[in-house]
Amino acid sequence: MVMSRILLITPPFTQLNTPYPATAYLKGFLNTLGIESRQADLSLEVILHLFSSSGLLDLFKEISTLQISLEDEMLKRIISLKEEYIATIDLAIAFLQGREPSLAHLICNGDFLPVAGVRPEEEDLEWAFGTMGIQDKARHIVTLYLEDISHLVAAVDAHFGFSRYAEQLGRSASSFDDLYNELLKPYTYVDRILIQKLEYWLSSYTFDWVALSVPFPGNLYSALRCGEYIKKKYPQIKVEIGGGFITTELRQLSDARLFLYCDYITLDDGELPLKQLLIGRESDYVRTYVLQGKDVVYVNNNSFSDIPMSKRGIPDYSGLLLDKYLSVIEMTNPMHSLWSNGRWNKLTLAHGCYWGKCAFCDGSLDYIGRFEPLAAQEIVNRMEALISQTGERGFHFVDEAAPPALLKELALEIIRRKLVVVWWTNIRFEKSYTLDLCRLLKRSGCIAVSGGLEVASDRLLKLINKGVTVPQVAKVTDYFTQSGIMVHAYLMYGFPSETAQETIDSLEIVRQLFMNGLVQSGFWHRFAMTAHSPVGCYPEKYAVKITEKPFGGFARNDIDFVDTAGADHDLFSEGLRISLYNYMRGVGFELPLYKWFDIPVPRTTIPPTYIERLLDKSLDTIAKDGQRRLVWISKTLPWMRYYERTKKGKKVIVSEFIIMTSSESQVFRLKSEWGQWLLEHLRAVQFPHEEKLTLIDWEKDFRIQHGGSFDELLQSSLWKVLRENGLYFL
Repeated sequence: MVMSRILLITPPFTQLNTPYPATAYLKGFLNTLGIESRQADLSLEVILHLFSSSGLLDLFKEISTLQISLEDEMLKRIISLKEEYIATIDLAIAFLQGREPSLAHLICNGDFLPVAGVRPEEEDLEWAFGTMGIQDKARHIVTLYLEDISHLVAAVDAHFGFSRYAEQLGRSASSFDDLYNELLKPYTYVDRILIQKLEYWLSSYTFDWVALSVPFPGNLYSALRCGEYIKKKYPQIKVEIGGGFITTELRQLSDARLFLYCDYITLDDGELPLKQLLIGRESDYVRTYVLQGKDVVYVNNNSFSDIPMSKRGIPDYSGLLLDKYLSVIEMTNPMHSLWSNGRWNKLTLAHGCYWGKCAFCDGSLDYIGRFEPLAAQEIVNRMEALISQTGERGFHFVDEAAPPALLKELALEIIRRKLVVVWWTNIRFEKSYTLDLCRLLKRSGCIAVSGGLEVASDRLLKLINKGVTVPQVAKVTDYFTQSGIMVHAYLMYGFPSETAQETIDSLEIVRQLFMNGLVQSGFWHRFAMTAHSPVGCYPEKYAVKITEKPFGGFARNDIDFVDTAGADHDLFSEGLRISLYNYMRGVGFELPLYKWFDIPVPRTTIPPTYIERLLDKSLDTIAKDGQRRLVWISKTLPWMRYYERTKKGKKVIVSEFIIMTSSESQVFRLKSEWGQWLLEHLRAVQFPHEEKLTLIDWEKDFRIQHGGSFDELLQSSLWKVLRENGLYFL
């Protein structure tokens, strides 16, 4: 293999608070090959330039030079407050980077940052953040301030969006024409900043390769601008493009014009294709488009096996500006803010999805269809390495759906190593998530999960092949919430054959989930039919008719279709959005559902206490739980205390059973022999050296030792507290 030097680039724009992990994953893999690489988050670098005092000076000059006509009152106000914006922007950014926390007081006072757009009422802010949540309150205010400025950027560059750029040009673009014509135009305002940042990297170091990651349609245009510049000014550098968007959209590529901006295009996981490109034998390329003459040719030597997850190395974030990312709060919802607030180390627990059967999902593609989990020990090894590397203990496991069995082993391994971490991930709301497993996950550092409820209708969930039911979702979300873990629900409307009645009933289910505190956050997605999903592959099974235009040789994923059996769901979008927005703020539950819509809608058929009646309130019993293994997961065992007291003139010995948690002690009067028996059995099942004992084993021994009623113990408040504080069925 030729020893090449590689620059890995994330082009504008992705999220502001943490690096998109693709380049870190590839850099970690290249480390295992001994190949020198650097990585640049040009998305962050361009944002930091735009939102700086020098950047704003340039922006205001640009507006003056172009003599842009500003009809918008908000933009007029920003320009009139030009000096105030320039004077405050650097401090505002420093605050979001965590370098000026004391500024929170000034920001929340209301007269430090200029205001151009609408601001929430103080009463709403107090409701969201309380009187002591001043850091988050200030973070939200600064986020709104940046959103105001972003309108000014969009006035000089219509492609600009906070976490995307020219997204509409890449999204479902069957033909390359629109994107190509846009690339023929002179550089935009943001383009010029991007090229300036790119030139710094190319002139400061010597590279043989540049690999551009395109995870979303909003990164494509910028990636091609980078490739265009490199090929013109640095023709000796080879340019490769890959990533999630490329993988899902360009699987039928035939338009040779794309190779004006790159040399190679790779699909699916990037490790093996990149390795084969570096080796340099075209016949050995894997999942790679090349240009041969005037023709686009797909080369895929399938004699090479993909790199196992365990052999890909530890993600390497070195070289990224980890202290410069911006923690923002766009919405006043604690669960929702996880996506934008905080610097998360991103890791993958398993390649693909262990379920992989959902009708709307790209299950025929490798990134979903090929399931390969890592061992829990290896995952925690990587977590420890990343903590050492980045100084951060927060982790976002970015799996399509984390396997519950693996999460259990992961949690036990984290606890075994006494590792202090915070983590969240995506799941399926399946029955494997018992209350005990949820409590275990919480104890290991889990703070939140997100999962797909999709259309809250058992008929449609079955049609989707989701593998869950509404009652099951209610119970699982209740278990997570009881355990102190926040829940975000992905919601869907407009699935083929979905009726207006089912949409309204689905909204009623969502209302009840929020009202009962089982879900804290959610988002409605309009169903989109993709080419690689079961619906896209077998439309006749779902009563849909494909209406897409002839393929134009570029991107194909989202497919136009007509639902021949369902309602017109364009009519429901705004009502679903507004109702959910209110439910996430804890208001509007009392309103009839029709109030959210400006069209007539059916009355719901769901009883008003439907979800509440589904919740599991059962006690532990031998019949139900006898075969389940007991584990005492807490580091601290309870203990017995004895003292004398006088009762009717006689001295008696009183025994107390004391359960100590990190925040309190709970005391129970208990027969001495029962207490000693319970301590012995808790010690026997204490993690990590527990004996394999079931509840039936405990009952048998209890009857032998004491002859009393074991059910009396199971139904006691003492047992309830033990179960809440570390005695789990696992």
